[in-house]
Amino acid sequence: MIPENLTQVKRRITEAAKRVGRDSSDVRLLAVSKEQTDVTVAEGVHAGMTLFGENKIQEARSKIEVLGRDGLEWHFIGRLQKNKVKFIFDLFDLVHSVDSFSLAEAIHKKAQTLGSCMPILLQVNVSGEKSKLGMDPLIVPKEIHKLAKLEGVKVHGFMTIPPYDRNPGNSRPYYIRLRELRDTCSNLGISGVQLDELSMGMSNDYEVAVEEGATLVRVGTGLFGPRPSLEKPIP
Repeated sequence: MIPENLTQVKRRITEAAKRVGRDSSDVRLLAVSKEQTDVTVAEGVHAGMTLFGENKIQEARSKIEVLGRDGLEWHFIGRLQKNKVKFIFDLFDLVHSVDSFSLAEAIHKKAQTLGSCMPILLQVNVSGEKSKLGMDPLIVPKEIHKLAKLEGVKVHGFMTIPPYDRNPGNSRPYYIRLRELRDTCSNLGISGVQLDELSMGMSNDYEVAVEEGATLVRVGTGLFGPRPSLEKPIP
């Protein structure tokens, strides 16, 4: 099932990119492997997946210990607590969910003690939902100026999670807004900031996200099927 799902998702990404004149090689598929077993993720690796997203430190560590990092890339996509920052450096290549200057500063300070620098994306709450984490789009340009001075982090772009909707097209305005915000901030010409990445789109709407400029799409159920916690028990 997983190899077939991967083939289908890649095909749909290619077709979505072609519809808007994009090169599909500019879009990376992030396999959301949270809650999946080591065996399931290993099947994904065997099928050709190389980029994985996890949202819990301990769960990610156990998988990385089994599957390693050689030839694979691991991204942190969940809510990162400041007291867990110290663990990310040995595990992850990119953090998608930096939702405040204070969190970025905490990452920076730990990176400084390690002589390291962590690539990050800024999570932006483009929908304005109170239930969603993320920076207010209105303050992002000012925050980027501040973040550019932190040597322990490198801002590579933005991430967002729109309101869930059965109709994928209803995600489009949020993705357009994130892309436009990225373009606005890129035009500021801030030294030390490289806004190449737009992490947007999940299993239900990744094609729309690709059409609107996504460079990273986060697909879980579309590749692995329903997460174990969401599967209903058989009567």
